Amino acid sequence: MILLLITKETDYALRILRVLADGERHTMKPLCQAEEIPQQFAYKIIKKLAKAKIVQSTRGVDGGCRLTVDLENVSLYDLLEIMEEDCKISACMQAGYECSWDAKHPTRCTVHCQLASIQRKLDQELRKHSLRSILFEVS
Repeated sequence: MILLLITKETDYALRILRVLADGERHTMKPLCQAEEIPQQFAYKIIKKLAKAKIVQSTRGVDGGCRLTVDLENVSLYDLLEIMEEDCKISACMQAGYECSWDAKHPTRCTVHCQLASIQRKLDQELRKHSLRSILFEVS
């Protein structure tokens, strides 16, 4: 089994942002063709990015979408928060999670403690990388 932290939807979002990084307005069909993204997914992704105020989307004959932020100020962590319902490494990392093991034992769960430590480090690392650096810097 393969666990994907960055889903196909987030990968497509990165591709969309790569095109929009030029600051110009782009229509969906050429954008999708350039980045090889199925159009039905692109609309869903643009809707999420627009709700997060990352892009502006306009419908109609003169419609299209354009970037509204500097990608230097948006981290990979931010994008994952926008695109993914749950980008935690374990369900027990989610706010409000009720652990049946925890309810039956007087001691703290060492598994949860270790995973929480890993989650903090992962979140910190994801916050270090701007989308601009991911999309345009060669290492």
